[in-house]
Amino acid sequence: MNAVVADITYRAMLGRKRIWLLALLPAALIGMAALLRLIGGPDEHTAVILMEKFSIGTMLPLLGLIAGTGVIAPEIEDGTIIHLLAKPISRPVIALTKFVVAASLVAVFGALSTFIAAFLLIRDESGVAYGFALGALLGGVAYAAVFMLVGVITRHAVTVGVIYALVWEGLVGGYVPGARTFSIQQWATSIADRISSSPFLTSDVSLGFAVSAVVVVTVGSLVWAGQRLRSLSLTGDE
Repeated sequence: MNAVVADITYRAMLGRKRIWLLALLPAALIGMAALLRLIGGPDEHTAVILMEKFSIGTMLPLLGLIAGTGVIAPEIEDGTIIHLLAKPISRPVIALTKFVVAASLVAVFGALSTFIAAFLLIRDESGVAYGFALGALLGGVAYAAVFMLVGVITRHAVTVGVIYALVWEGLVGGYVPGARTFSIQQWATSIADRISSSPFLTSDVSLGFAVSAVVVVTVGSLVWAGQRLRSLSLTGDE
């Protein structure tokens, strides 16, 4: 990891309009939790549905898309990535640094807000807050890696990312039984399910497979992104 590249990337991400997009979704989640707590009181079933459908199912992939593509795609689109690639920094280190920035942003805005919302709604009942927070953390790491890779390999990163998030994660991965095994959303839910003892939360994916898949997808995406950056540096391709 390169501290200078990380600092520049954090400044770019936190200084653009993306910061408002990153903050809007978590704020909406916490706001909904607070409203539900106010009008309905503690309700574990409601909390699980909110965390599963909104936090893991909607907010997390969108945060991953915003952060993952945002750390590198704009630089590739406007050509400024060539200046960074010209520095004596290895391409895998650049990819790793960009990933760490994206993953940390998803962790702060995604996992932390998930814990706050669930804890606000039902405190530590059945471990729901802890389960979904950990699921959001690991799922967010995978999303950050995947969407960063998308930002490296295509100049239409946002479009491709939205299609992936809506079609595969939202529809296919959510409703087609066989495809759930290969859905990051389902991996995150599996992790939450194993940490929480809530009877309202179930998962079709085993914990061992979910954790292994997160590791494989994350590492694979980073390696691929590093190799792709090598080709960009050699050809000058934007």
